[in-house]
Order: sequence, then structure tokens, then C-alpha cells
Amino acid sequence: MPIPTDMVGDQIGPLKHEVDARWVMAYSAALGDTQDCYFNTSRENGIVAHPMFAVCPEWPVIVQGRDLADKWGITPEETRQSVHATHDLVIHRLARPGDVLQTRLTYTGVEDKSPGAYTTMKLETFDAEDQPVFTTYQGGMYLGVPTEGDDRPARDTPDVPDLGPLPDKPLTEILVPVAHGAAHTYTESARIWNPIHTDAAVAKAAGLPAIILHGTATLALGVSATISTVAEGTPARVRRIRGRMASMVLMPSTVTVRVQDVTPVGGQDVARFEVLTEDGGPAINQGLVFFDKN
Repeated sequence: MPIPTDMVGDQIGPLKHEVDARWVMAYSAALGDTQDCYFNTSRENGIVAHPMFAVCPEWPVIVQGRDLADKWGITPEETRQSVHATHDLVIHRLARPGDVLQTRLTYTGVEDKSPGAYTTMKLETFDAEDQPVFTTYQGGMYLGVPTEGDDRPARDTPDVPDLGPLPDKPLTEILVPVAHGAAHTYTESARIWNPIHTDAAVAKAAGLPAIILHGTATLALGVSATISTVAEGTPARVRRIRGRMASMVLMPSTVTVRVQDVTPVGGQDVARFEVLTEDGGPAINQGLVFFDKN
């Protein structure tokens, strides 16, 4: 069945989540990011969550959205053809242990693209005082699936600055090993359960060569390396993360994070990065991390 453009405007949630120190520390540990601010509970202001921790409370509401597929006439086969394509995360503040968060999903766009139906959603996470913590603009592609109705592109999306041509030589390249069980570790630490990342039979039934690393894990590896390079490991400066999922990461393997440059834009520094697979292809491209200036 085609993906109906009438789904634009549908909402799911909010769903409630309580953040504890175990969850915060486990997420950073799964990434191999050992910055003191993620683990040292004796710090004066306690620990904070990794900027990409935002995906953890967002996952249950995304799953609930998939559960509504029957309403839109989307078949299980078509759901299995959907892939995470783009991710644009705005960070109002970092999450902390003790936070009580609520996340709401709104479908914001459906467009007919050459690979299939491109859908966009807005995920808003608020704290107990109803103050924003994260806002994510996420795009997905239903490969080979058409749309029904006139295109309804998303309107409420952050601008992307023109940073000019890429430099001839990057600032740095960092090799990051991805262990055989990396997807299993990330699954349990992030509490993001999707069997294509942990069950070989399910992955093969979906047309994959083997289980693959989560796209958000690959993006997070790039973000960690960029924070270390640009901000001396200080995540509190991060205000926005953007990237495009370009290809899969198999395990075990070694990915390369290439931090290309840093450009001042307004009151921020914008770093461009990409994550390359072991064979040199792009796993994450068009990567951006927006930092507050020191």
C-alpha cells in the first residue's frame, strides 16, 4: 500500500521516561566515550548524558508510531523497507540523572522521492517543568514504496548554513574500532531494541548481509570524536547535531571519523565531519556539530 500523505499532523505520545545514572553511564560506555563528565558521580554538579542520549527516550514513541501502521494501511513488509535517512538534533540542554522526561512525536512530512516514500517526524522531549530538552527532526525512507496524495514536505525544520567547499585536508582522522558485539552492547545500553541489529536471521530476512550497527550509534561515534577534537571533550557546548545515514556498518570493523573543519557561524562554531566504513565508503555524511563558543 502507498504511504498516505494524510498522515502528516498525526501525533503520538507524550511518553514518560525517568533518567537514571545507570542509563546515562551505560550509553556512553557503549560508545567507548570515557569523558569524566559521563561517569564521575563525585563531580560537583554530577554527571550528564552524552548529547546523542536523546535517541534513548525517543525510541519508544517511534516504536509506538510503527504500531499505528495499520491505521495508514502500511504493511509489515513495507515497514521492514523503511530506513533511517537523516537526523537533526537540537539540544536545549543535556539530560541528567533524575530527569523525568516526556517525548511527543508529530509526523511533519511525506514526499515521493526516487528511492521511495520519504517521511519526516518531529520528536519533542520536555522535562517535568515542561521545558524543552531535545528537539529532533528525523527523516526516513520507505524504499520502493510509493506515496498517496500530494507531496507534503516538512515546513518546520532548522536552516543549514552554507559552509563553502570542503578543505583539501581534514583537521584530523580518528580510527574507531567497532567490536563484534557492538550492536548488542548499544541495544541494551541505549534500550533501543530492533532485531536487525542483533538477530542474524531477521537481518538476512530484511535483505541485509548480517546484523548491522545502529545508525544512531555510528552517528554518536562521529559526534564523540568531533567533541574531543573541537571542544576538548566538553559536551555542554554542543547545541545541534546533524547527519545523513549513507551506508551500513558491519561488525567487527574499524570506522574512520574525519573531522573536516570548523567554521564560525553567528555565535557558534560549526564542525563538519563524516564517518567512513572500513572500505572507505561513507557511513555518515554531511555531518555537522554546532558548538557554543568558549
